[in-house]
Amino acid sequence: MLTQVYSAALAAAEPHVELPVPAEAIGGGIFVVFLVLMFATMAFTSVGHRHPAVEEHVDPHRQHPNKHDHGQARH
Repeated sequence: MLTQVYSAALAAAEPHVELPVPAEAIGGGIFVVFLVLMFATMAFTSVGHRHPAVEEHVDPHRQHPNKHDHGQARH
């Protein structure tokens, strides 16, 4: 048990590794990346609204029919 305490004291006495840049710069870089992603998302929000939605053709012979046709495919 004494060796465990001794090794824990040695590990605590080791100097900590310094970051190559300040922590604020890392946080600011991450913030800028998220801002760019937000602006890209906002720039393309109108793409989905260019054309009106088209109703999906109900095909009862599809191999994997969707479960959202609410029974319209059954006759």
